[in-house]
Amino acid sequence: MNYQEALNYINESHKFGIRLGLDNMRNLLELLGNPQDKLNVIHVAGTNGKGSTCSFITSILKESGYKVGLYTSPFLETFTERIKINGENIPEEDVARIVTLIKEKIEQGDIYPTEFEIVTAMAFYYYCEQDVDFVALEVGLGGRYDATNIIKTSDVSVITSISLDHVGILGDTVAKIAYEKGGIIKENGTAIVYYQSDEAKDVIKDICKEKNAKYIEVKFDDINIKQSDIYSQVYDCSIMGKKYEDLEIKLIGDHQVNNSILALSAIDFLKETKGLNITEEDIRKGLINTKWPGRIEKIMEKPIFIIDGAHNEDGARSLAKAIDKNFNGKKATLLIGMLEDKDIDGVLEILMPYFNKVITTTPDNPRAIDSEKLKDKISKYVDNIVSKPSIEEAVEYTLKNSSEDDIVISAGSLYMIGTVRTLVNKMLVLN
Repeated sequence: MNYQEALNYINESHKFGIRLGLDNMRNLLELLGNPQDKLNVIHVAGTNGKGSTCSFITSILKESGYKVGLYTSPFLETFTERIKINGENIPEEDVARIVTLIKEKIEQGDIYPTEFEIVTAMAFYYYCEQDVDFVALEVGLGGRYDATNIIKTSDVSVITSISLDHVGILGDTVAKIAYEKGGIIKENGTAIVYYQSDEAKDVIKDICKEKNAKYIEVKFDDINIKQSDIYSQVYDCSIMGKKYEDLEIKLIGDHQVNNSILALSAIDFLKETKGLNITEEDIRKGLINTKWPGRIEKIMEKPIFIIDGAHNEDGARSLAKAIDKNFNGKKATLLIGMLEDKDIDGVLEILMPYFNKVITTTPDNPRAIDSEKLKDKISKYVDNIVSKPSIEEAVEYTLKNSSEDDIVISAGSLYMIGTVRTLVNKMLVLN
């Protein structure tokens, strides 16, 4: 297969949907020689902040001279973003080659893996083949039955902020969701855990006790944010008793400071238990060089145009807090598209007070809510609403009807903002 044929093959496996359970994954990986068993894995689960936490970890390890894989989902602009080594996307020819091999193994084994299982197997195979030192492995959905959880051991399990999301699959309470996320914790392992609600914390502590795993809670009491704007953040903090001053990150929002501290806690643990050679200079460079597109990311200056993947209440609160902090009560324009299975009403209730104009659109996803239907939901909050079914129309309309001193924010779905990012960057190049 060539690259496009490989993508088509992966996309065709959508028909198998989401299938919780690891039997298919186990059978497929056995046919591939169990590459996952040869990797040093930093496994990251949670509702929000998984990708940025993984990115902070990989950036610091890269600056320290290690060869490190980063596995995330979904992608924003190109499929190959999902599988990286030291910041470089997997080459298209490697995607084609490995998917061809996987297809042969699937036919040989008479198994029917899902899209995510195929991509995860490809990542394991590629990272093993490339002999990486570590893999920061982001869970796709939940944790306990997620395809990434086929690994037998991990160097550390990291659990980010937990809140309600995917309630139809993971459960309708924070406790049920925490139980699924905590499924990545291994026997006699270590869990480094973002400061949680008592409901989530109790569940994760019980899992650690049951598995004889060490529980390390990362609190955010001792943080002094000295500078925070839409360009960078500078802060002091203490991690495992060590004080750091004037750490700087380019990711925006207080929650990203917390995510960076969670990542640093994992790095500190690895340094102590694995004897890694990581200097404070490596940490500083790794933090400031961390990129995680699509999360409160400024992609245009005039007007200020920010994209964010906020699609649940927790993400919406983080975005609302960043708007409040950076724009001093100035009302903004919102370009929004969402998936129908998300808590749309909860997200709108949090975000709408910050906007006086809204453009609705329909993400390119079968689960998307129609732009007109979304417009109706928003009409009780804002009078000035325009519906543009295609994302391209929506972006063109938004830019055409915005002045240089306006603030535009696009949010609601990662499946949409990647396209928005591509379109805006293309328009900037053309102009």
